[in-house]
Amino acid sequence: MAKKVCAVTGGRGFMARHLVAALLRSGEWSVRITDLAPVAALEPEEKEGLLGAALRDGIAVYASADVCDLALLTKAFEGVDVVFHTAAADPVNNSFKLHYKVNVEGTKNVIDACKTCKVKRLIYTSSSAVVFDGVHGLFGVDESIPYPDKFPDAYTQTKAEAEKLVKKANDTNELLTCCIRPGTIFGPGDILVPYIVSYARTMFIIGDGKNSDDFVYVENVVNGHICAERTLTTKSGAARSGGKAYFITNMEPMNMWRFIYIVLEELGFKRRIKIKIPAYLLKPIARVLGWNYNKLSSIYGVRPKFWLTSVTIKYLTLNRTFSCNNAIEQLGYQPIVSLKEGIKITTESYKSMRYAH
Repeated sequence: MAKKVCAVTGGRGFMARHLVAALLRSGEWSVRITDLAPVAALEPEEKEGLLGAALRDGIAVYASADVCDLALLTKAFEGVDVVFHTAAADPVNNSFKLHYKVNVEGTKNVIDACKTCKVKRLIYTSSSAVVFDGVHGLFGVDESIPYPDKFPDAYTQTKAEAEKLVKKANDTNELLTCCIRPGTIFGPGDILVPYIVSYARTMFIIGDGKNSDDFVYVENVVNGHICAERTLTTKSGAARSGGKAYFITNMEPMNMWRFIYIVLEELGFKRRIKIKIPAYLLKPIARVLGWNYNKLSSIYGVRPKFWLTSVTIKYLTLNRTFSCNNAIEQLGYQPIVSLKEGIKITTESYKSMRYAH
């Protein structure tokens, strides 16, 4: 039986690597991985593992393609049935020009290339932050909540604009679309755990410490994408979910600082009493100076930077939790890895990579 063909833009990114692996493990897909680098530089474990074998056997193919280059994208999408569009600009870089070029114009190119190549389905990796204004907390909100009038940063503003384009493109040129809005993603190879480790060097909580977040293990985000794609393959599913966006979380909202403490304890850090500093005291300092917690040795081949800015303070002090009821009912989504299990897997992976370096 011939395998279905899909393309994954930004295919060497954190979540995308897990998505590619899941698609290959299923045995149903031939995967075209697109990203910026001229060649796919594999980690040693990837060379010896599933991805390396798939590339050698031609089940996976790497194509160097910038989403800002329509011609390259169109070439990469030839013969593709489904596109998983995960490519995005780095959220840490708050350049509106960069984010607009990659997130908005790049997504428009992806849509145009899909139409030209007669791609059947487009699944877009959006963000739960597209409904966050940085002023008001979000508690158990569903997809009926509108986009805010003003966004806290360039990343969320342009991700929202891109999401609108994908939703609007549904059912045009026989293309069906769906958007996935993950909560705060973590998992092996993430940048969240290195940031949390850098936080362990501090002695304070920002705000009252009572805010909750909706963390989501990376394999559950992958599952959300696969559920969306599968839903669009049926006539009823396409009518129900085409052109819609869905929140995807672990459905285990947790106090954000408690999550941080659990991760640190799993990594062997001693729990300390934390001083609480009101956000209003930090904001003016952070706005002027920025605070760089660049204390870590190189991990995952990069030196992670965490700038405590007036923008990031908003994410650290407000509630941000989301309802997945629509994803459950309409996509058949369920988390496949619990929060506790996900933290254990992630911290064990972090420790093994740290010792390897």
